[in-house]
Amino acid sequence: MDKVGASKRSEIMRRVRSTDTRPELTVRRLIHAMGYRFRLHRRDLPGVPDIVLPRLRAVAFIHGCFWHGHACRAGRNRPASNVAYWERKLNRNRERDVRARLALRRLGWRVLTIWECELRDRAKLENRLRRFLSRD
Repeated sequence: MDKVGASKRSEIMRRVRSTDTRPELTVRRLIHAMGYRFRLHRRDLPGVPDIVLPRLRAVAFIHGCFWHGHACRAGRNRPASNVAYWERKLNRNRERDVRARLALRRLGWRVLTIWECELRDRAKLENRLRRFLSRD
C-alpha cells in the first residue's frame, strides 16, 4: 500500500468506534422503550458487555458483522490487502467473544448476541429481545 493509501486507511480506522455505535444506540433505545433499565459497558464483567441488566442477570453484546465474523454477507467479506493481518485479527475477535460468553455464563449471566444485520427487521428483533428479557 502506498503512503497515500496507508494514511487514508489510518484515517478510516480512527473513525471506527467501539462504544456508542449506531447499532448499539438502536438496541439501547428499543430496550429502554420496552421499559427496561440497564447499565453500559461494565468493565468488571468479562468481555465488557454493551448492555447489562443486573436485576435480570442478563447481558447483551451488539456485534458488527464484519468485526466479529458473522455468517452473513458482511461478516464473510474480507479486505483484499494485508489478508494475513485481517484473518488473524478477526479470528482473535471471534475467540475473545467465545471466551467472554463462556466466562459470563459460568458467573451466572444470561448472554445475548445481537448482530448488526439483525437490526434491519425491527419487529423480529423486538420479539427476540422480549423473549430474552422476560425469561427468568
